[in-house]
Parts: sequence; structure tokens; C-alpha cells
Amino acid sequence: MATLPRKDQRPRLGVLLSGSGRTLQNLLDRTTDGRMRATIAGVASDRADAFGLQRAMDHGLETRHLREPSAIWSWLLELDVDLVVLAGYLRLLPIVPEFAGRVLNIHPSLLPKFGGKGMLGDRVHTAVLAAGETESGCTVHLCNENYDEGRILVQAHVPVLPGDTVATLGARVFAAECETYPAAIAMRWRELEAN
Repeated sequence: MATLPRKDQRPRLGVLLSGSGRTLQNLLDRTTDGRMRATIAGVASDRADAFGLQRAMDHGLETRHLREPSAIWSWLLELDVDLVVLAGYLRLLPIVPEFAGRVLNIHPSLLPKFGGKGMLGDRVHTAVLAAGETESGCTVHLCNENYDEGRILVQAHVPVLPGDTVATLGARVFAAECETYPAAIAMRWRELEAN
């Protein structure tokens, strides 16, 4: 793992995903145009057919299809990553000591509401609408041994509007995620640099 800290060092990110890679694409766009000071060292998925792997390959990134936690951690250590970013990664990943406090996740609700096993994507937005909530949003948190329970780093609130559907609410929450995740990654990196 990279030696900490070196002032103004760009953190090396290891990205884990299970699906299309929309969140990965947001991070790629922001690192490419300079809005986010980071380097994406590699991308792994637990699914061989995840479109996010293709997005990563299109950007010349190292990719892997890995399912076993031990293989994932070995690969991330080999890549010398500073932070692990879950970008729609759907498995519970036991955190090894080397990465304690260095694994971030984004969830499409205001945790602790609408979190936990099986609460992902449209299921979350459906539950928010069914509960009659007047606001939703997203939460970036540090990962621990449970789904969606680690220390909250940042939350962004969005209104639930009259007539919202799962799709319209989901689009509004994802727009908030696109701003919030890069900000939270930068914040966590500053925290680590300061210690």
C-alpha cells in the first residue's frame, strides 16, 4: 500500500463494481478533466459481464473479474491503492486490516433509512416513495462488516417531488451522487493525509 502522506499526492483508487459502471464513468470524467485529483489504478468486478469493466478497458485501465475477497485484496495491494471505492459493488466485502478506514461506498438514500442487505438502486427509490418521504438523497460512508453501516462521511439531500416516479427520483439522486462521491473521496483523503 502507498506510503502516507505525501502532500498533494493524488490518491490511487481501486474501484469495485458489479454493473454498468455509471459511477465509474463519473469518476473517470472528473479525473480526466481535472475536477477530481485522483488516479484510478484499476477496476474489478464480481461479474465477468459487467459493462463497467468495458468502460474501464476503454480508458486503458487494468481490469479484473474477481469474486473471492482474498483475491480482491491481494490485487488491490499489488496495485498499491490508497482508497477502495465501491461503485455499485453488490457483495458484502470483509475489510482486511490493511484497508480499514480506506473503503468507501455510496448508497442512494439518507442512511440509516432504506439501507441494508438487498436495498439497492430502484428498490431504495421504490421504498422511499412508498413511505411517503418528502426528501431522499445519497450517503457516502466508510465500509465495515455490515451493509451500509460504516461512519457517514457526507450526505446530500434532494426533494421528493409530487408525481415523482422511481425513475425521476432515481435520476435526481444520481445527479447528487455525481457531486457527492468525488467530494467525499477528496475529504477522506485529506483526513488520512492529516493523520
